[in-house]
Amino acid sequence: MNTRREWLIAAGLIVLALIPSLAGAVRVGEIAADAPVTSADARFMEMPLPVVVHVVGALVYALVGAFQFLPALRRRHLGWHRFAGRYVLVPAGLAVALSGLWMTAFYDVPPIDGLALQISRYIVGVLMAAFIVLALVSVARRDIPQHGAWMIRAYALAMGAGTQVLTSAPFAILFGTDSKYARAPRPHVL
Repeated sequence: MNTRREWLIAAGLIVLALIPSLAGAVRVGEIAADAPVTSADARFMEMPLPVVVHVVGALVYALVGAFQFLPALRRRHLGWHRFAGRYVLVPAGLAVALSGLWMTAFYDVPPIDGLALQISRYIVGVLMAAFIVLALVSVARRDIPQHGAWMIRAYALAMGAGTQVLTSAPFAILFGTDSKYARAPRPHVL
């Protein structure tokens, strides 16, 4: 793969990461500004730490993770790759997965969020955390191809939030935004 194509892939991942990051930034801004509480965001305003951890962790994980898809960068700067993995991506990825699980378990579920959405959040959170742990086990065994495969799986699950905007638009147009079908998980390629 040539260097230009590698950078196009990273740029595409960054653009995909920015879609949910904008919504997350608005949410964190509302929390920081102590915005008026509405029924839609009461759960976030009452317990803001999990959502802030989730949003900041996701932004860091998505942006730094995009650069791990550059083989030339990894080869030339192996020290950076290892540092970013150990001290940035693993903690950020686990923060995203675990805070997502915590919010799913303890935040009040809005009526628009159906059971399918709740179950999918549990599945994604557990799998993302498990994939990161399996990646760590693989690298400790010096099984680098397996390590990369597990990290790609974890990153793909995390990036699913960016694809939700693309997959939700047709359902929102057909069923409206207040339908449980507008927020239910739909299959997409990981």
